[in-house]
Amino acid sequence: MYSLLQILNVLLDVLWFIVIAHVILSWLINFNVLNPRQPVVGQIWDGLSRLLEPLYSRIRNILPPMGGLDLAPLVVLLGIMAIRIILANNVPVYY
Repeated sequence: MYSLLQILNVLLDVLWFIVIAHVILSWLINFNVLNPRQPVVGQIWDGLSRLLEPLYSRIRNILPPMGGLDLAPLVVLLGIMAIRIILANNVPVYY
């Protein structure tokens, strides 16, 4: 049981870093630091967007319009934190 929780925690960590990378890359593209027409940047952006868009689209359907401000990544990060707290507080510790 404990090993499954460790695997879930690692998967949540990976998702956390993917969302953070997507947010930072979107800022760099929006502030014209990176050009999405460059092959490497375009591939990374496309890959991250394909991974996260199914998750973001469901959250965007629930959230009200915010005038161009996308809060879906913030909601995903808060959800990851909530899942970690729930797992940490409701699972018995084995020594």
